[in-house]
Amino acid sequence: MSSPAPLSLPAVEVAQEWVQAEATAGLERATGLVDALRATPPTDALEALRQWDEVHLALSNVAATGSLLSNVHPLEDVREAAEQAEQDVMRMLTRLGLDRELYDVFAGLDGSGLDAEAARLLAKTLDDFRRAGVDQDEATRARITVINERLTELDQRFGKVIRDDVRTVRVAPERLAGLPEDWLEEHPADDDGLVTVTTDYPDAVPVRMFAHDAGVRAEMTQAFLTRGWPANEPLLQELFTLRHELATLVGFDGWASYDAAVKMIGEGPAIPTFIDRIAEAAEEPMRRDLAVLLARYREDNPGAEVVAQPDASYYEEVVRREQLQVDAQQVRTYFDFAKVRQGLLDVTGRLFGLRYEHVPAAPVWAEDVTCYDVYDATTPDGGDDVTEPFGRIYLDLHPRQGKYKHAAQFTLADGVAGRQLPEGVLVCNFSRGLMEHDHVVTLFHEFGHLVHHVLGGRGRWTRFAGVATEWDFVEAPSQMLEEWAWDADILRTFATDASGEPIPADLVERMRAGDDFGKGYHARTQMFYAAVSYWFHQDRPEDLTARMRELQERYSPFPYVEGTHFFASFGHLGGYSSAYYTYMWSLVIAKDLFSAFDAGSMFDPVVAARYRDRVLAPGGAKDAADLVADFLGRPYTFDAYAEWLAR
Repeated sequence: MSSPAPLSLPAVEVAQEWVQAEATAGLERATGLVDALRATPPTDALEALRQWDEVHLALSNVAATGSLLSNVHPLEDVREAAEQAEQDVMRMLTRLGLDRELYDVFAGLDGSGLDAEAARLLAKTLDDFRRAGVDQDEATRARITVINERLTELDQRFGKVIRDDVRTVRVAPERLAGLPEDWLEEHPADDDGLVTVTTDYPDAVPVRMFAHDAGVRAEMTQAFLTRGWPANEPLLQELFTLRHELATLVGFDGWASYDAAVKMIGEGPAIPTFIDRIAEAAEEPMRRDLAVLLARYREDNPGAEVVAQPDASYYEEVVRREQLQVDAQQVRTYFDFAKVRQGLLDVTGRLFGLRYEHVPAAPVWAEDVTCYDVYDATTPDGGDDVTEPFGRIYLDLHPRQGKYKHAAQFTLADGVAGRQLPEGVLVCNFSRGLMEHDHVVTLFHEFGHLVHHVLGGRGRWTRFAGVATEWDFVEAPSQMLEEWAWDADILRTFATDASGEPIPADLVERMRAGDDFGKGYHARTQMFYAAVSYWFHQDRPEDLTARMRELQERYSPFPYVEGTHFFASFGHLGGYSSAYYTYMWSLVIAKDLFSAFDAGSMFDPVVAARYRDRVLAPGGAKDAADLVADFLGRPYTFDAYAEWLAR
């Protein structure tokens, strides 16, 4: 049987009409399927689940293209049409979740004859209805509908403000001393003799790391930490209030408890407990490295009691360069973007048994987006022979106006065996020339999501397709893949300087030591973010800046920068809501997962295949804790993470 064909994306000039037509067709198909379910409800549980899954496949397709194109398409009218499509899907999902007649169809099914995966789907379906509020009275269901529609609008507006709010700092060229030569060449002075530097990552990160001028670092930090403000503050206030109301309407004490109930952590109060556990574990490593950082800082700033936040990245690099013999500017000469991208494909292809073939004729939304078909290289004829692809990926890796500002994997299509290919998109904002190694690690991390999406897209059910595990596990496979961006032998296969010389192994060893420096205070910084995420939802403070300052003082190693409002551009308050803790929760698991690999044999085919087949390929067909136990042969523990943090 031939594989399904990949989605055919539209040319840029007709994308608006395409988005609207696809949304209309998808919503009409879903409506027809739902009407049929109501009119003649199947008495066979498996058939009912199949029909319901078709509904969700149709809706997921509209939502996926809507979410992607609203974040990446260069034309504003297309982004707006995509946002509208996403809103329409959310509106229909809300209506379906509150449909008592539909709920009764599934509640009345006899699931005793279902296999384990189908039984899991039935249980999840019934739980979805109850969490949606289907068992509430008519007035409550009407209010839930209004809330959900408004939440979608607020989330989209919050993200749009962040995307569009690109701030600039204009400085004399001599004030940019310390920046890499290739960066300076890409930033010539204007007619008025000044250089414009933006708050997009390819500018903001190197300026804060390398600019010798403390005033420039301070100006950039100020601009970067005020993006989205004041416009996003009232949006967030309303978002937190409505999320709380929604959670209480369906029987929870607040949003964090409602959200945590479907995650590995299980309950809301466990979140601050976890945050404080990590903060305590990081206390001693933080103090140790902060003492080193402050001592070096005082050489240039006598009498300083703390390291100022705008100076932290710069002096961290100074310490690495002077004391650990790691010069980030030397390191970046080995990481040409084009070589890194190819190296990423080579490494992940070998590790996971995949082959990527460039599809130059594939329609894309911007000229620098690349498309690849994904083939299974583990099948008998999967070597050099062209077989049918089982997935498609797009790499959209450079910044442009109106584009999503961070790094993330977006779904274009959920993969379902025999019905639809998994298609995913990597959306990042990297330099087109030389890359900081930190950005190389980010690229590997985000590609981990993409591989998970594709490998997990060959199951039977839309609900379990791709990265469909509990939300506090989804980062673990990506965090583990970062390890392959730190191995000297692996890096030497693609990290070469302009003369073709591979990166020296001793430099990679020093880079590792340099990366370990500061991990305690970086963990504390992450706990500051996680605390903002949780307590903003739990307390819904009237003054977000004041509460943020309190949490920063409690958890962060660096003091607040007067006049800044970091939360206004903290995009994870949208998608992750109260659960930013998940990054660290996942890292604990990632360190344990990696312990199964031999550092001297990173491509061990037996271990790699077991990991691919038992953790990635099932998608969400099992609980994450069971996936990990299937791979490790035991439940996961805190031990590997604690050992890594302490050393």
